[in-house]
Amino acid sequence: MELFLGYQWLNPGGNIPDHNVPPNAMKLPAIAQGFGTNLSYNFTRYLALEGNYGGDWNRNASIDTAAFGPKLTWRGDGVDFFAHTLLGFERLSSRGLTSVNGLAAVLGGGMDLKINKRVSLRVFEADFQLARQNFSAEVPPDDSHLRRVTFEGERLSTGLVFNFGGAPEIPVAAACSVQTAEVMVGEPVHVTVAASNFNPKHTLTYDWKSSGGKIEGKDTGATIDTNGAAGGSYTATATVTDAKVKKNGTASCTVNFSVKEPPKNPPQFSCSASPTTVQPGNPSTITCSCTSPDNVPVTIGGWSATGGTISGSGNSATLNTTGASPGTITVNATCTDSRGLNTSSSASVTVENPPPPPPQATKLNECTYPNVKKPWRVDNTCKAALDDVALKLQQDSDSKLVVVGNADPSEKRKDLAAERAVDVKAYISGGEAKQNIDPSRIETRTGNAGTGTSEHWIVPAGATFPNADSTTAVDETKVKAIPDHPKPVAKKKAAKKAQ
Repeated sequence: MELFLGYQWLNPGGNIPDHNVPPNAMKLPAIAQGFGTNLSYNFTRYLALEGNYGGDWNRNASIDTAAFGPKLTWRGDGVDFFAHTLLGFERLSSRGLTSVNGLAAVLGGGMDLKINKRVSLRVFEADFQLARQNFSAEVPPDDSHLRRVTFEGERLSTGLVFNFGGAPEIPVAAACSVQTAEVMVGEPVHVTVAASNFNPKHTLTYDWKSSGGKIEGKDTGATIDTNGAAGGSYTATATVTDAKVKKNGTASCTVNFSVKEPPKNPPQFSCSASPTTVQPGNPSTITCSCTSPDNVPVTIGGWSATGGTISGSGNSATLNTTGASPGTITVNATCTDSRGLNTSSSASVTVENPPPPPPQATKLNECTYPNVKKPWRVDNTCKAALDDVALKLQQDSDSKLVVVGNADPSEKRKDLAAERAVDVKAYISGGEAKQNIDPSRIETRTGNAGTGTSEHWIVPAGATFPNADSTTAVDETKVKAIPDHPKPVAKKKAAKKAQ
């Protein structure tokens, strides 16, 4: 129920008979003295039955109006707007006239501003007030236009509204629920809250807390991270708040969940080496695989080796065998899970004995050429040295000979270095010593030593001549060996040549 008490101003909007005022009528002026009240009974939140009374008076007249009718109210957040249509009676009393009663209607509305739950301020009520009055007892028949008068006026009111009764206040509430009430350590827990009896037009805030795990909430839902939580029972709490409501604006609820620790099985761990056999100084890669039967995080570390050096990170490491003795090297590693359980594994790498060094080309000896007239000539001293070369080639049938001919810068003979090389080849492959070394096993080259010599290099099978880049192969189609004792030219040919 609502009771209004307040001030009322009325403009009657009509005339009353007055024989002292031509033409026998006086217009009632606005009446500033007044009082208004009404009582409304609300059947619903919006519809009410209103009883309304207003009284206004001054020295000219007094008007009392009582009316009843429906009232419609739109209730907002802190403010109400209403409209009413009322029918009733109006009693008009004026000096020198008998009081008269007539039908009346009040049409209008207003605005109430809520002060608190029980009191509101009626900022204004503006009404159109219609009344029909009969002055037949006061007006002769000749003045028929004054016998029945219609009043069409305005009425303004303001004051206080007192609110009584109303529906019982339903407290706000919150209900929590959990999707899975029992999880393993590491599995998430999803919780939700459903709020009820809050003002649907207000924005609510949600606060989440948990006695275990790490909770992250957003509005009506939250997720609890149970990683690192010990096994046991825990409680999640949700608090829902309407910040616009100072009283009865908060509701909380709790829900229980339990965390179970999984069985503690150690990791499954294995390692392998690639390659498993290496030469000293060559590396081997150790790869390990680790899994947890309980699906918990694992890490691999603790790398060690019985020989060489080991360096690694993650699930692989490299074994460096530089300086390691031939034999088996064992590489060890450890896999540890997040709970501290660990398993060790190893892999073996065999370091072989080092292979013999590869064959190397060697300079066996060299010849000098002191003969000024025949600076290409292989003399007896040189032949003795070449016999040693031939013997070496006979003893090692897979080896080859590289002959490098050199010339002193002061020796101006063209191709002298190449001639020395091919003369040496000619002696070893078919000279008077009859060494009979296959010419294909002998390679001739010219060098840049700047001396009048020939160098004789034995190149075993699998070896390479080390000075190939600094010497030049002899074109034996252009440079031929010079015999030590050339055959004499026939006399007939010489005579013919003389002619």
